Amino acid sequence: MKKNIFTIIAIAVLLITANMSCNKNNRVIDVVFPKTFITLQVGNAATIPVIVIPPDATDKTLTWSSNNPSVATVNHNGKVTALAEGEAIITATTNDGNFKARCIVKVIDLSEIEMVFVEGGTFIMGCTDAHYCFNEELPAHQVTLSNFHISKHLVTQKLWTAVMGYNPSYFKGENLPVEQVSWYDAQNFINKLNEITGKNYRLPTEAQWEFAARGGNKSGGYEYSGSNDIGLVAWHEHNSNRSTQPVGTKAPNELGIYDMSGNVYEWVNDWFEEYTDSPQTDPQGPYSGTYKVARGGGWFSVTYACRTTFRIYGSFYTTENHLGFRLALPVLQ
Repeated sequence: MKKNIFTIIAIAVLLITANMSCNKNNRVIDVVFPKTFITLQVGNAATIPVIVIPPDATDKTLTWSSNNPSVATVNHNGKVTALAEGEAIITATTNDGNFKARCIVKVIDLSEIEMVFVEGGTFIMGCTDAHYCFNEELPAHQVTLSNFHISKHLVTQKLWTAVMGYNPSYFKGENLPVEQVSWYDAQNFINKLNEITGKNYRLPTEAQWEFAARGGNKSGGYEYSGSNDIGLVAWHEHNSNRSTQPVGTKAPNELGIYDMSGNVYEWVNDWFEEYTDSPQTDPQGPYSGTYKVARGGGWFSVTYACRTTFRIYGSFYTTENHLGFRLALPVLQ
């Protein structure tokens, strides 16, 4: 059997070589796209790489076209410009019309990613209420942070689906937060988002998350993110109707950020470790560990779990219908 396979391969190589050697006029014998599917953000552009075979063909001229120019146009050099959400098929045709290559371009609108600037500062991280603290929230300690950006809203199912092409969520709805995503899933999403946008999105560190949830330098010192009245700012066990709710439908906190208490727990970047009382500057958490941290409480949570200092942790492969995330960006982005 192996002998037969090798014989077939050898014959195919000989035929291709013979065809090339007979191509005395160096005519094009094929045109291919290394990538047959790409994703672009509305307003962005990219040149589709193309291979003309043989490389030394006399006439390598190509004619480019789009079957849906309201979504994406293409110029004579293969530069595609994304105009509106949807899909377009980009075709490159050889000058003699004998060979064509096609690439599907998916255009997505990322305008819903609104980032909030958070001015750096120094705060006390962890619980300071001696009568209402859990061990994981102690000891309270001083943290100093540099400037950063954090997303105004949780990542929605609409945004997730646009980037990933599927929706893992248990509770379905475009403007509901995506859930049933693990920490590992969130990283895959962020990697793809960064490929599309050319930016450097990431999960916020645990310290960045808590500082933003507290209201940053504008903090009113509230128990929950934006208020001491949990019903104003959070979807939780008593008002959620046992489900996630559309993002941004409760009041924001002092920085204009929504849902940092309740709706879904939010993965942060850090591995879990117990706090120490040592002051820290821009902490990133430990380099390795067993569990990842999630913050903020969810639609099913009791009120104390929605406090800005409350912490839970789990495997980075854990998926639950109360686990989602939001994005962060370095300040220079």
